[in-house]
Parts: sequence; structure tokens; C-alpha cells
Amino acid sequence: MLLLRSIFDFDSKIKKLDELNSLISDKDFWSNNNDAKTITKEASSIEKIITLLNNLENELNDLYELIELSKDEVSELEQVKTQIKDYEEKLEVLEEESLFNGEYDDLSAVLNINAGAGGVDAHDWAEILFRMYTRFLDSEKMEYEIEEISSGEEAGIKSVSIRVKSYRAYGILESERGVHRLVRISPFDSNKRRHTSFAGIDVVPLIEDSDETVIKDDEIRVDVYRSSGAGGQHVNTTDSAVRITHLPTGIVVACQAERSQLQNKIRALDLLKSKIALLEREKQLKKLDAIRGEQVEAGWGRQIRSYVMQPYQQVKDTRTNIEVGNIQSVLDGDIFIFVKEYLKWRRQGLND
Repeated sequence: MLLLRSIFDFDSKIKKLDELNSLISDKDFWSNNNDAKTITKEASSIEKIITLLNNLENELNDLYELIELSKDEVSELEQVKTQIKDYEEKLEVLEEESLFNGEYDDLSAVLNINAGAGGVDAHDWAEILFRMYTRFLDSEKMEYEIEEISSGEEAGIKSVSIRVKSYRAYGILESERGVHRLVRISPFDSNKRRHTSFAGIDVVPLIEDSDETVIKDDEIRVDVYRSSGAGGQHVNTTDSAVRITHLPTGIVVACQAERSQLQNKIRALDLLKSKIALLEREKQLKKLDAIRGEQVEAGWGRQIRSYVMQPYQQVKDTRTNIEVGNIQSVLDGDIFIFVKEYLKWRRQGLND
């Protein structure tokens, strides 16, 4: 059990849980509902690990005793087998928890979808992915907001930015970063030919200490524009949307989630600070792959996942080689198998 306690940094988790419970007991804790939900979810997850470790320790001791007592009692062997099976199931739960071992895994995140090559088909594909991810987030009860969305001229969307305010949002969504390729009979082609479309996904962790990053006024260009895209009453009809360009790095962020220009600027600056802080850490460590996974290789020249509708139906992740035949289920948001297998693949890569 000492090994398990070491793997899960048991003492640090006890300390962290005490800190979170202290925040939860504050009388003003629920003044910010979204932050409160994130904190309670994190506390619940840590408490679950602590409880599991304590229970496993006690059960392991009991199991040793039972094995000793049942050596000469055939009738008790079934009880031993049952307890061993129960113990293995609990170890599997801990094994899943151990997959979230990245520096930024516990943080909230921003997921960006950008239509790539393929014209109107690519815009439609980007919107299909948008629907897939929002359905996935809903099924996982992860809070999210649309930061910015840009419609395609004929159909679909050019891009969308989704802020996911939830514990472990980055750890769960990191698997999606890269190029997603769709092969299908185009609904926009009168000759019913097969088309290939691409969309790029980027996932950025919202780094908690990004406030330490200082951005000077002369380092940014702020543009305001009218919000566009799907959203009904939530899309503003005034020039309140904000796009900020960080001139030294070329990083661009945008936000149209709020009704006021000032609020959108504050949110956009928050995301910009996270991106700059991430970039600085990458430079310091000189290990881009250790922080941002496949970002370097997952540009427009390399896909991470293929979705084929014709001539056969299959979704395949090129990193883990996981294949799913029910493409509609995947497009309806059932993507956790890809998330879990990616985390296993990532852990193996970090251990090599």
C-alpha cells in the first residue's frame, strides 16, 4: 500500500482536500456558482481517491487473514475469490484515476474548433464536431460557455471557441487536440461524390497563476465587431464582441459570450494570459511535447482521427489504433473510449 500511496501522492491529497473543504465552508462560497461547482467536484474526486486507498488498505489486510484461515477450508475459497474480484474492481477505479497525471490535467480549458480544407463541407464538418463536443460535455455534466463563434457563408461554422469550466476539463479534452478528418458523400455535391473534409481542434488549459503574466497595452491590438453565428437570443446585435491580437507572439483570442464589450475584453485577456503563460513554460522546459502533447505534430499535415461514412463506417484514432464502427454514436458525443485510450497511450509515452 505504500506504493499506491506514493503513486497517488496521498499526503498531498489530504492537504489539498483540507484546503478545498475550508473554501467550501466559507459563507460566501456559493456566491460564484460555476466556481463553486468546480471546487466541489474536485473535492469529491480527491475524497473518492482517499477513501478508496484507505478501504483498499483495510481490505488487503483482511484478505491476507482470510487467505491464511481458508488454506484448509475449501468452503471459504469462494469467499476469497469474491473478495479478490471486488478488490480488483477497486484497483481498476484507481488505475483510471492514475491516468490523470499531467501537470495541467485538473484545470479548466478552452476548446477551439477551426474548419480546415474542404470549403462548405469543412464548415459543415466543424459544426458537426461542435455538436459532438457539446453533447459529450452535457453527458459528462461539464459546465461550458461559447466564447466565440463564426458562421460559414453557406452552411456550418468557420470556428468556435468553448470555455469548459470544470474540474479535469483539460485532462479529459486534451485527447482531442489535432486534425480530425471526415470522409463522406457530400450533401452539398449535386453529383453525390465522396469528399474529404478537415477540422483542427486545439485545447488550452486555463492556467490558474496566469494572472502573474503581465501584458502591456502597446503589446496588443483590440478589435471590436458584431457577434455572429448560431446562438439565438444569446448572440449580441451590437459591436460587443472582442478580438485581441498579442503582437509579440501573434496569438489571437476572441470572445462574444458576454453582452458588454468590457466583459468580453476581460474574458479574452484571461484566455490570452493563459496562452502566453503556457508558451513561456514551454520555452522554459524546452519540452513542448511534455506540455502540449501532440500540438507540434498535429498540424494540418497530420490527422489524429478519421471518421469514415462511405464506403464503410468507422472512426479510428491513429495514435491508439482504437476503432469504433458505430460512427453515429460517436458523433452523438460518445467519445469517452477515445479519451481513456489516449490517456493510457500518453502515460505509456511519458514512461518510455
